[in-house]
Amino acid sequence: MGNLKDKYCIVGVGETDYSRNSGRSVRALGVEAVRKAMNDAGLKPDEIDGMLSYHGNDSTTAPAISHDLGMRLNFYMDCSGGGSSTEALVSLAIGLIENGNCHTVALYRSMNGYSEARIGGTPAAARPAAATITGPALESLSYGLSSAAQNFQFTFARHMYEYGTTSEQLATVKVIHSEHASNNPKAYYKKRVTVDDVLSSRWVVKPACHLLDCCVETDNATCIIITSADRARYLKQRPVHILSVAGRVGKPFQGMHYQCDPITRQAGYYGSRIVFRQAGVEPEDIQLTGCYDAFTFTPLLLFEGFGFARPGEGGDYITSGVMRLGGKRPNNTSGGHLCEAYTHGMNMVIENVRQLRHQADDSCPRWQEGIHTYDHREGGCRQVKDVELAMNMGWAMPALCSSLIMRR
Repeated sequence: MGNLKDKYCIVGVGETDYSRNSGRSVRALGVEAVRKAMNDAGLKPDEIDGMLSYHGNDSTTAPAISHDLGMRLNFYMDCSGGGSSTEALVSLAIGLIENGNCHTVALYRSMNGYSEARIGGTPAAARPAAATITGPALESLSYGLSSAAQNFQFTFARHMYEYGTTSEQLATVKVIHSEHASNNPKAYYKKRVTVDDVLSSRWVVKPACHLLDCCVETDNATCIIITSADRARYLKQRPVHILSVAGRVGKPFQGMHYQCDPITRQAGYYGSRIVFRQAGVEPEDIQLTGCYDAFTFTPLLLFEGFGFARPGEGGDYITSGVMRLGGKRPNNTSGGHLCEAYTHGMNMVIENVRQLRHQADDSCPRWQEGIHTYDHREGGCRQVKDVELAMNMGWAMPALCSSLIMRR
């Protein structure tokens, strides 16, 4: 970002309920999420002139959403993408505002990810299998790699083989995120689980994925609104400033990434060189993380890739207690994808925005009084005390990452 540091802010966030049977179209869900983000920011339809979205299997285009909300756009783009898309679209939104195309941009993701188009699974209404396998699918489907868990298992298994990473260490990720979700009334799974609960759940793919090592599937829509710092100061919420962003940074040969580089190296190894330099901070300075957790293994690899832990030491980082509420650097304080909802990454950015506003206390007994108890026991407060600097790390696959650093 160079001299763009601190010039742009997130000013509004919004989401629908996280459910497994929305009973609504992705268009209706998208409209609700964008409207909630507008209300959060105190913006009217004619004050937003850009819109970006991403989809995989489903979604609704920006012209449909903007039409329903009474907007006239100067720029829109609907792109295909998954886990690295939120931060990538933040970067694109900044570019659009910087070059004068737009002044305020809404980013959204809308999906019926359980009741309709399940990623790597069978949709509610079973569809016939494709008659032919073409393109990139030749490298995966033809070998029986039809799901993300199967595709990523090469990297996960290699890490366990080389470094002795254990299923118990991975299960700790789920345990911690379930603790956080128990303090989040929006979370789909609020029940706290134990390491034994995770290890006794059925295998999905050996050796690294039990059922409870995998994220929850949900129907939902989410939205983030970005504008300049100059405009942000006049809006409803305290703005959250963007220090740096890196979107869709890849390893060499992304399609067959396990044929080069250490197999266990996540693309954050390359993304970290961009995002920390631009922000002028180091991993040690970060007080809060939001880490893509489609599986319990993904945070571990991201922590190593971005330099929070040395290669092979991600398991120790997780079990040290550093990522718990009350720890040195809490992670996924909403419960993340493992417990709150699966949104392709946007809910973790929304949570960190609220944390930096000091507004993430909606289960705390005194939250309506604006008072934080910082009591992180079940059903209590999940606000991180005095948090000023947060980082999000996105994952699309071992060979592709994204990241975002924000400040209060």
